[in-house]
Amino acid sequence: MNKVSIIGFGRFGTMLHQLLIKGFEVDVFDIDPINQSDINFVSLEDVLKNDTIFVAVPIRDFEGLMDSLSGKISGKKTIIDVCSVKVHPKQAMLDHLPSEVDIIATHPLFGPDSLQERDSVMMMEKVRDIHDRYEFWKAYFESQNIIIEEISSEEHDMMAARSQGLTHLVGRVIDDFGTQQTNIDTVGYKALHKLVSQTCNDSWELFEDIQKYNPYTQKMIVELNESFKKIVDSLGNA
Repeated sequence: MNKVSIIGFGRFGTMLHQLLIKGFEVDVFDIDPINQSDINFVSLEDVLKNDTIFVAVPIRDFEGLMDSLSGKISGKKTIIDVCSVKVHPKQAMLDHLPSEVDIIATHPLFGPDSLQERDSVMMMEKVRDIHDRYEFWKAYFESQNIIIEEISSEEHDMMAARSQGLTHLVGRVIDDFGTQQTNIDTVGYKALHKLVSQTCNDSWELFEDIQKYNPYTQKMIVELNESFKKIVDSLGNA
C-alpha cells in the first residue's frame, strides 16, 4: 500500500495529511480545493480509487457524504473516519456503505495545534475488517508515537460527553462571559485562559456538532446545570 486518500481538507484533514505524507503518497479531495503545489488534489472519482480512504468532513455532513458514496464505492476498500463523535458516523457507515467495504472508526484526540505533543492518543474501533487492514493502520499510527486506545464508539461517546463535550462547553461559556488577563492572575486563572484559547480555536461548527451528535451530551448538560445551580444555591444558604 503506497497511496491513500483523504476526503475533506479542513483543519483535521490538513493534520491528517501531515501524518500520512510521512509514509504514503496522498490524494486529496475537497469541494473547495486550494492552489497548493505540495497537495495532490484530485477529483472525487479519483480519490475513491485507492484502497484506504480517510474521511475528514464536518460531522453534520458525514451521513450525506456516506449516502452519496454508497453507489460510487465498492470492492476491497477501507473507509476510516476521524470524527470527534463516533456513534453517529459509525452508524452512517454501516447504513450506507456496501458490505464488502471495511470500516475503521477513529478519533485522534489531538488537533493541528497539539500534533507534535508527546503522548498523543487516538481512539480506534475495528467495525468491519474483512480485508485485514486494521492492524496495519494501528501499527502505522503507533509508529508515529500515537497511543492507540481500542474502545467501542459507544464507550467513546459516553466518556467524551463528560470530557470533550464538557471541555468545549465550559470553554465557550467562559469565552462568552469574558475574561481579561491581569498582573495578579493565579495559575488556575491562567489555565482558564488556556482552555478558552484551545477550545475557541476550533470552529463554532465543530463545537455545535460535538454537542448535537453525541447522544450522551444532553444528559451531561442537564447534570452540569444542576451542579451549577446546587453550588450557587449553597452560597445563599451559608
